[in-house]
Amino acid sequence: MAAGVVVRTGLSYGASGKLMDVYRPVGASEPVPAVLLWHGRGPDERDVLAPVARAAAELGVIVMVPDWRPDAPDGGRTHLRESAVFVRRNVADFGGDPERVALAGWSLGGKAAVAVALNPAAFGDWRPQAVVGIAGAYGSVAPTTGTVPIDDLRPGGSPVQPVPVWLVHGTADPVVDVERSRELRTALEEQGWQVRLDEVATDHAGVIMTEFVPEHDRCLPSTADHAVEAGARTADVLARAAGSTL
Repeated sequence: MAAGVVVRTGLSYGASGKLMDVYRPVGASEPVPAVLLWHGRGPDERDVLAPVARAAAELGVIVMVPDWRPDAPDGGRTHLRESAVFVRRNVADFGGDPERVALAGWSLGGKAAVAVALNPAAFGDWRPQAVVGIAGAYGSVAPTTGTVPIDDLRPGGSPVQPVPVWLVHGTADPVVDVERSRELRTALEEQGWQVRLDEVATDHAGVIMTEFVPEHDRCLPSTADHAVEAGARTADVLARAAGSTL
């Protein structure tokens, strides 16, 4: 376990100059595994993932969290692609291992991440170490690929080299029902993929150690027991996905 975390904020990536934060463990032997972690539907909300990103970094992995805009004309695909290119090219400069980079996302970002694993040709054929989908729904079009993730698993599709898939979902999620992750797990298992689903007793925001605050129209850090416990589980999944296979 790392002794602490250093956070570097506001790094510019890509031609559009979007911003990224990097959470780096202190005291870990380098190079260490890394996670590229995408936020959900709210535009430029990398700060929302700060609690779970820090918690994962405390477990000895580098976590890189970019802003992106799902409301962009292309649905955010350019931002997501540019963030992946930036991480792959620069993670070693932060003490990370370019051969051990997991791709993860929460909510819409989770759908985007899982889609890359299931349809890599639509995303430059990148194969991350593993993929983590947090509170995602997988039955509609993903911004990364333009395809429906669960449909990409249908028999007879183009052969894809599987990577480990980790799923985390709150059992009290009123935004995206936990059944969406259960359906994906079943579909992956039927196609011979390695997959694990962690169900946690929390809601859509709690799974990343936050709570939705209506007056701010935003998820903010939470100290509620259910969110702290669930966020810690999610952080553990992120760290294990980056450092090992199922």
